[in-house]
Amino acid sequence: MASNVKIKVSTKGSDLMFPERLRALRKGQKITLKELAEHLNQNLGPNEKPNTASQIGNWERGIRTPSYIEARKLAEFFDVSLDYLTGKSDRDDFDLAKLLISARNLTFNQTDISSDDRYEIFQLIDGYLKGRNNRLDTDKFYGKQEQLNLKLK
Repeated sequence: MASNVKIKVSTKGSDLMFPERLRALRKGQKITLKELAEHLNQNLGPNEKPNTASQIGNWERGIRTPSYIEARKLAEFFDVSLDYLTGKSDRDDFDLAKLLISARNLTFNQTDISSDDRYEIFQLIDGYLKGRNNRLDTDKFYGKQEQLNLKLK
């Protein structure tokens, strides 16, 4: 089902964030307009028209505005929130666990991270955070216990 709903991109001064963020995200991934169009076209619905490099270029220049569906596809592709992409939010929060289990190519200091390494990193971070949370809970408990003991003396 195609949607004609357009996302709102303000044209006031610094609020022209969507074109800037789209360009920055694309260049950060080191992909061309054509490559981005090909990625967006991978799962087209029956009534959807394919995206073109010139269409995405118009989005980046602020000449045209993508539909909600296209903006959502862009946000999903770049793994950012729709609010961040459209300039409603300056923060781009993401879940590292989802990134580690995603099919995206990941690198660390220009070294590719294999799927086995991703799993290992996921396990290390998960274990660290669980251990830290247990330590914090234990410290809180014993801290209160010591305070109670001091009051009794």
